[in-house]
Amino acid sequence: MEIKKSIVEDLSEVVKKGTVLLTVTVTVGDMTHLASVLVLLLKIHTIKSCAGVSLKTQELYAIVFATRYLDIFTDFISLYNTVMKLIFLGSSFSILWYIKRHRLVRRSYDKDQDTFRHWFLVLPCFLLAMLINDKFTFKEVTFSLYLEAVAILPQLVLLQRTRNIDNLTGQYVFLLGAYRALYILNWIYRYFTEPHYVHWIPWIAGLVQTLLYADFFYYYFESWKNNKKLHLPA
Repeated sequence: MEIKKSIVEDLSEVVKKGTVLLTVTVTVGDMTHLASVLVLLLKIHTIKSCAGVSLKTQELYAIVFATRYLDIFTDFISLYNTVMKLIFLGSSFSILWYIKRHRLVRRSYDKDQDTFRHWFLVLPCFLLAMLINDKFTFKEVTFSLYLEAVAILPQLVLLQRTRNIDNLTGQYVFLLGAYRALYILNWIYRYFTEPHYVHWIPWIAGLVQTLLYADFFYYYFESWKNNKKLHLPA
């Protein structure tokens, strides 16, 4: 009996540790995502400049959040979940307002360099979501997963064109990429510890999203290691 009790206690301890690890990775991922948005808002609000920021990427992210959080007024999961949804929705549309409408900020927007045809990303993602999804409903989030995977492309192209990247913009892009990488670590852990845990759509979309940052991550760490200003090759 004592042996059985000890085994049960050991298994219970493993489960507790696993649950804590899952909670930590998701929370750190969420906080990293939140930090990226706050860094961008800090730059725009305090410096009154959106230089180096792609309006096209911000428009795509606004669509991502607007379509992903359609359930905010119908389904309550937790206070944390609702607050995070409101923050991402509010911050996303605030950034758009600053770049498009603020009398000082909008002057710093470089529309001649930010020319990526981002609307050509929306239609393929929508069609792919119509064909490959978990379930075909109004609140289905598959479209937002596909679009989020490629939403950073206009921003990365803009950074390659301007090459000279200020610290806050670099930190924003780094944190935005790091959040998804943290989620991938969470998925890997759950795959090996939870039976029947398979979600191919977010996994593949998240992997594509993270791979798009690979080049940026390399030059970001190189600049940090050598204590030099971040530059991306043309």
